[in-house]
This record gives sequence, C-alpha cells and structure tokens, in this order.
Amino acid sequence: MASRTNGLGASGSAVMDSAVTDSAAMNSAVMDATATRALWAGAAGIVDGPGGYSGVEPTEEWAAEVKRLAKQRGATILAHNYQLPAIQDVADHVGDSLALSRMAAEVPEEEIIFCGVHFMAETAKILSPSKTVLIPDQRAGCSLADSITADQLREWKADYPHAVVVSYVNTTAEIKALTDICCTSSNAVEVVESIDPSREILFLPDQFLGAHVKRVTKRDNLHVWAGECHVHAGINGDELAEKSRAHPDAELYVHPECGCATSALYLAGEGFVTEDKVKILSTGGMLDAARTTGAKQVLVATEIGMLHQLRRAAPEVDFQAVNDRASCGYMKMITPAALLRCLVEGKDEVHVDLDTAHVASKSVQRMIEIGTPGGGE
Repeated sequence: MASRTNGLGASGSAVMDSAVTDSAAMNSAVMDATATRALWAGAAGIVDGPGGYSGVEPTEEWAAEVKRLAKQRGATILAHNYQLPAIQDVADHVGDSLALSRMAAEVPEEEIIFCGVHFMAETAKILSPSKTVLIPDQRAGCSLADSITADQLREWKADYPHAVVVSYVNTTAEIKALTDICCTSSNAVEVVESIDPSREILFLPDQFLGAHVKRVTKRDNLHVWAGECHVHAGINGDELAEKSRAHPDAELYVHPECGCATSALYLAGEGFVTEDKVKILSTGGMLDAARTTGAKQVLVATEIGMLHQLRRAAPEVDFQAVNDRASCGYMKMITPAALLRCLVEGKDEVHVDLDTAHVASKSVQRMIEIGTPGGGE
C-alpha cells in the first residue's frame, strides 16, 4: 500500500535508494574535498628555510589533520624522546632510536614516518628493508654520527687489524656495516664485557660514553674515538655542580654522552651529593627511574626534549634541566610544518643500499643476541 501511495512501487523504491546512496557518496566526496582544501590551505603556509620548515602552528586542527593523513597513507608515526612536545604528542609511538627502529619492524603499517635525525631513520630502514621510511626533513643530521666517516674507520681498523669494532647505535649505516657489534648507552658495558679480555676494542664514536665504559670495565685495551654530541658535550661539570649545590636533595639523572658524567661521579666521590642520588642513565633508563623514584626533584643532564616524557611519566616530580639551553637544533628541525609536508608529499624518503643494510643489520643483531638492548641511547 505504501508503494502505491507514493506512486513508486518496488523498482521506484530501488531508484530512490540509489539516489540516497548517490547523494551520500556525493556528500562524502564534498566533505573529502573540503578537508583537502583545508589541508592545502594549511600547507600553503609552509616556509622552507635553512633552519627547517616553518609556518604551521601545532593546533588541534593540525594534530587532527596529521592523524587523518597518516591513516590515509597507512603510516605509523614514530617520534624520538628529544623531539618537540607537539611532535611527541601526535606520534603513535615515542622512544629512543633503537626501540623505535625495532618498533618500525614490528608494526603492521608498511610506511614509517620517523621523527628524529637521519641516522635513526636509516636504522629503521636497515631493520625494515621492505618498508617505506620517511623522515620529515632529511637535513636533520647528527654531530655525533658525523664525527667519524667510513674512510676514517677503515684507516683506524687498518692500524688495529685484530681489534673488535664496537659502535654506538648513533652511527650511520655505512659505519654499522664496518662494525662487529653495535651497542646502546644502556648495554655498552655488557657488550664490551662479552668480548674476550685479550682482544683490543675500537669503541666509537662517542668519547664520553667510551670513557664511561672504560672506567666501569677497567679495560686498558679499549681505544676510544674522539667524537661527541655537541649538545651533550656542552652540559659541563661546573653547571652540574652549581645546580647540585642549589638543590642538595635532588637526584641526578646524567646521560653518559654528557661531558659532565665524570663530574657527577666526582661530586659523589667528594661527598657533595650521596652516591645513591647520582644515576648515569640512558634515556630509557631515565624513564624507568622516573616511574619508581621517591625523590621530589630530579636534575636532568641530557637534551631538554626528554623532560616532556619524564614529566608525563612522573607528573608529581619536579624535573629540571641542568642546562636549559641543551636543545638539539637537528632534532628540532622536525617541525609541525615538516611533518605536515611529509604526509602531504610523501617526502623525504630514506634509502639504504641493500648490501649495506644486510651487513649493517648483522652488527645490530649481534648486540641483541648478547643481551637486551634496554633503553637505547
């Protein structure tokens, strides 16, 4: 009866259903087009300069667009602990470089957006050779990774032909391919102790991490490359001592790449602070310690981006930077504008020669076989 009343019948009803479906599809297309126009309107403000991409503020609309584009691309976003807070907050996973590279291999997505510096994205590519790895700005380098070249390592190896090469994970793919075993700051001591005591070791590239390992293992046959992270090297002992005296009840979290790591141990040895308050930790180790600390205040000696994750892990603790100027300009090149551009244009893709990646992966795998890599760098 209803079909007679409206004069349509069964076929007419189908036509109406088809029209409704077409209308819904059209509305969806219009909405998509509107979203695309909004995206391009936002992207139109992107400015490319020597310090990176700018012109986009990390608003709620930006975050929503980043999430939408990542889903549309079938991508997962990884962000290092030293990234800008807005980048960390919009990422699917946050952590240290090795943990993120291993995450890249485990997630189902075939496209990885790596918000970090270039060697980190390379490591992800090494462990996930079949996946597409993008970095929002390929100019985001690393002073530590750049402190040794493949030719320099070949020459060093020629001087010590029977030595075992141990490379910090903060190195390029080329260096990893010339390495026997990689290490992180949390397992460097364990890696070195796994090597025959009679074998000479070439440890690279960070001189401060190398000095820490040499001090703990007491190995005289460990030769250390004189490289450094300019940010960590710039956190000096005088600053640490001054902060410690001003906050005598605070714990000290010191990254082993820091030039002040030795100073921290000296302060403990001289009684300026109690030994149990001085902790030489990787970034992952800092997070673990933050979750269980009973301290009300912690002084942190590492890149200041780490404070964001520490404060999220233990909001009741007052985390303060030993040096609030310890900001890595390379890390901060991954801006909201850079991430938006990456998702819109699919740039910049990271490539590692397959032969290099195959050999480099062996040095990483040997490290994993020796023991749990822990909290990475």
